[in-house]
Amino acid sequence: MPYTAAPTVAWSVEPDRRPGTPLVVALHGRGADEVSFAQLAPHLPQDATVAFARAPLAEGGGYAWFANRGVGRPLPDSLAATADWLFDWLDTEAAGHTSVSLLGFSGGMAMAGGLLLARPERFAAAVLLSGTLPWDAGLPEERGRLAGVPVFWGRDVADQVIPADLVTRTGTWLREDSDARLEERRYPGQGHGISLPELTDASAFLRRVWEGAA
Repeated sequence: MPYTAAPTVAWSVEPDRRPGTPLVVALHGRGADEVSFAQLAPHLPQDATVAFARAPLAEGGGYAWFANRGVGRPLPDSLAATADWLFDWLDTEAAGHTSVSLLGFSGGMAMAGGLLLARPERFAAAVLLSGTLPWDAGLPEERGRLAGVPVFWGRDVADQVIPADLVTRTGTWLREDSDARLEERRYPGQGHGISLPELTDASAFLRRVWEGAA
C-alpha cells in the first residue's frame, strides 16, 4: 500500500521550533520528491515552518500525488485517496501552528488545488505555481467556492508542459468564479519551473496574509 501512516516530510526547521509558527505544506511536482523540493526552503519565509511532503505514488524515479488520465487530469478516486491521507495527517500536524497554507508546483499545484477545493476553510492561503486546478475530479467547483481565500497564482505563459485548455480554464475560474482574493503573476522565460523572483513574490504574499494585509 502506498499510503503510510503519514507522509515522509523534509522540514524547513527543527521540530522544537515548529509550534507557534505558520505552517506551509509544500507539494512537489510529478516525478520529484521532498528532498529536491526542499531546496526552495532558503527562499521561503524563515519565520514559518515548511513541510516538504513526499507524494505517495512511486513514479519516474520520484513520486506522484495521484494517478492520471493525462497531464493535469487526475483520476478522481486517486486524488480523493491522497487528499484523505493528507487531511488525516494535517488533523494532527496542524495543532500548535497559527495557520496552514499550501504551496504546490505543477502536479503539486493540482494536489494543492484539490485540497483547497475540498476544504477551503482549512487554509489561510494557497500558492499555486505552474499548473492547473484538478478539473473533472469530483470536487466542488461552484461559484464562490474560494470566497475570501488569498490565492497566489504564478506561471510562465510560454510553459509547454501543462495543457493550454487547462490553464485557460483555471485562469477563468480563479478570476471570475472563485471569489478568491487572487494575486496573479506571470514570469516570462522561466518555462516549466520556479524562478527566484517568483519565490520572492510568493513569500511576500504569504507574509502579507499572515500579517493580515492581503
